[in-house]
Amino acid sequence: MLIYHFGTRDQLLRAVITEARTRQLVFFREALAPREEPYTRTLKRAWQVLTGPEGSSYVRLFAAVYNAPGREALLPDFQRAATTDWLDLLEQCLRPHCGVKAPAVATAVLALVRGLLMDADATGDTVRVEAAFAAFIDLLAPWPAWPTGQTGELRPRRDVEVDAE
Repeated sequence: MLIYHFGTRDQLLRAVITEARTRQLVFFREALAPREEPYTRTLKRAWQVLTGPEGSSYVRLFAAVYNAPGREALLPDFQRAATTDWLDLLEQCLRPHCGVKAPAVATAVLALVRGLLMDADATGDTVRVEAAFAAFIDLLAPWPAWPTGQTGELRPRRDVEVDAE
């Protein structure tokens, strides 16, 4: 009956995956949206949403789609979209902290999150992965003390000595 409505199995799968992707984007964009708080706190909350019960079901589904044989024929733009869909929002949210480096930092944040998700999936070691994410957030914690100049470059904190080698 469903295949009759959609025409083919591939059209049915494409419709289901597209709808799930739309829901995932709404769900995760809400978690990543800027708030009146340090963005590191927002990133922590987004990680909890992403790895929580509802978020992890999307992660598992799209990991399977991403790695499925024949995916390119079924969803030709999926790999690119699964990456770039998040970059604009991350870049926008990181710009107050990173200035002109926001695109590069957004790419690094996304790559780290995706890598940690793959690590947790491959090893099942969620304790280590959670610790790695927390350590990453700790590295970002000084942001409020690193204002950007008019050109967007990061200015060093004056209260921290940097060893010159």
